[in-house]
Amino acid sequence: MKNQTIVIIGANSEIAKALSLQVIADAKNNDNTQLIVISRELEFYQQESFLQLPSACLNTINVNSYEESEINLAVKKIDLIAMFEITQIYICHGLLHNEQLQPEKRLEDFSPEAFTKILTVNTITPMLWLKNLTPILSDKGDCKIVVFTARVGSISDNRLGGWYSYRSSKAAMNMLLTSTAVELARRAKNIKLISFHPGTTDSPLSKPFQKNVPKGKLFTSQFVAKQLLNIVEHTQLDGKASYLDWEGKSIPW
Repeated sequence: MKNQTIVIIGANSEIAKALSLQVIADAKNNDNTQLIVISRELEFYQQESFLQLPSACLNTINVNSYEESEINLAVKKIDLIAMFEITQIYICHGLLHNEQLQPEKRLEDFSPEAFTKILTVNTITPMLWLKNLTPILSDKGDCKIVVFTARVGSISDNRLGGWYSYRSSKAAMNMLLTSTAVELARRAKNIKLISFHPGTTDSPLSKPFQKNVPKGKLFTSQFVAKQLLNIVEHTQLDGKASYLDWEGKSIPW
C-alpha cells in the first residue's frame, strides 16, 4: 500500500464515521496511511480506541463553523500536517431536514429561508472546500475528491417532484462539480471529482423516511463506506466529473 493521506470533511456524519473506521482498519495501523478528519464536533474521535492509535495515523481538525475563513484556516492546517500526498478527500456535508424544516411536499411549502439554509449546507459549503483545497492539490499526486450528493439531484431522473430545496441544492452541486471538472482538466489534471449518491442509509438524515424504503434498500453506514472506498479505488482520472451511486453505476445528470 502506498503512502497516502486521506481527508474526511464533515466527519461527524454516520457515513463519515464509518469511512474513518474503515480507512483505519484497512491501514492495519501501519504507518503508510494518515487520516485527517475535520468537524465541528469531534467527540466520536476522542474515544479510547482512537486515542490508542499512533499519533501519525489519525489527526483531527476542529472548526467552529463552515464560514470560508474557517475553511481557509482548516485547509492551511491540512497542508501543514499532511505527511504524504493527499490521495482522497471526502466532503460529507448534507442537510435534508431538522427541527425547523422538512422537505416540501407541495409548492406552497417552499420557504426562502429553508431553501437558503439547505443550499448553504449542501452546495455552498462543499464548493468553498473545493475552492480552498485546489491550490494545495494542484501539480501534486493524483487525488480523488468525493462530494456527497443524491440521486434526487438528477434533473433528468426527476419523476416524483417535491423536495424542492433539497433537489435543487444537489442539482446545483452537480452543476458546480461539472464546471469545476472542466476547469481542472486544464489546470489540475491530477484531480478527479466524484458526485456520490450513497443510497438510503440508516442515519438520522433518512430516519423519518425509512418506512417507504423497499426491502433490502436501507443500507448500513458500514456497507456504504466499504462500497465507496472500493468505487474510489477503481475510478480513473479522466478530466471529467462522475455522478455515481453506491454500486458504482453512473446516474444521469
